[in-house]
Amino acid sequence: MKNKDNLYLMIYYILKFIVFIFPNFILDFFAKNIAFIVFCFNKKHRRIIDINLKICFPQKSSKERKKIALKIYQNFAKFGIDCIKNQNTNKEKILKKVVFDDEEILCNALNSNKALILTTAHYGNWELCSLAFSAKFGAMSIVGRKLDSEKMDKILAQNRTQFDIELIDKKGGIKKMFQALKEKRTLGILTDQDCSDNEGIKIDFFDKKVNFLIGASLIAKKTKALLLPAFIYQGNDNKYHIKCFKALDGSIKSLEELTSYQAKCCEEMIKFKPDEYFFFHKRFRSFDKDLYLKVQK
Repeated sequence: MKNKDNLYLMIYYILKFIVFIFPNFILDFFAKNIAFIVFCFNKKHRRIIDINLKICFPQKSSKERKKIALKIYQNFAKFGIDCIKNQNTNKEKILKKVVFDDEEILCNALNSNKALILTTAHYGNWELCSLAFSAKFGAMSIVGRKLDSEKMDKILAQNRTQFDIELIDKKGGIKKMFQALKEKRTLGILTDQDCSDNEGIKIDFFDKKVNFLIGASLIAKKTKALLLPAFIYQGNDNKYHIKCFKALDGSIKSLEELTSYQAKCCEEMIKFKPDEYFFFHKRFRSFDKDLYLKVQK
């Protein structure tokens, strides 16, 4: 593990050097070509992506799915470079990159005197989303899982905790989540990945039954908080746009309604721009246990 940590650290510092030396047009060229090379050799994840795309978009041909898959690799190479750029940055630079498409919805939720939970997905440049929110609207606590690499986790944590952002470890962090809401901090939670039966409920997602995480819904119910799905995507204006959906009141809506709503919003965004969703994970494993068995290791 120590050797792996050192390897990851070396790769990170090489990338950091490249990112801060070269202009954007060279970095874009670099990202696209590195993504293409990884795409060609990373057969395991290409297969996972293709299985997911077949489920979500059964009408698309093999050629269309391959085109989307390559774009997914290219987008996440670009997001990775942007993540490096955002280290030790300032609020002004962050806010120049983003546009809040539905700022009125967000402001109304923030001014409601209710606790606020923002739910999102591994969609678009999600690492930038929390930075932009905190840079503009103030204190935020985000829930995340530690990386396997301790050294890389420390670096990522430094990036994630700028602008009065608190990082809460998903494992055993429930008390801190409640405390954050009590202190009027907005709570951000990623809710889109597959989960075990005791962590979620079965709902429809792309016309398939899946386990969908209920943590955000449970907290919204217990604290009577507003639950607001928000997603970040690339616009045609070379900026990142943050799309906010209508907030639901946890004191009124049921657990099933809150959770199904998150899934519906996530599905809508994936249909809007499928190449910005993190299709690398086995999202539909709970729907079919054997679905990914033939994926190459």
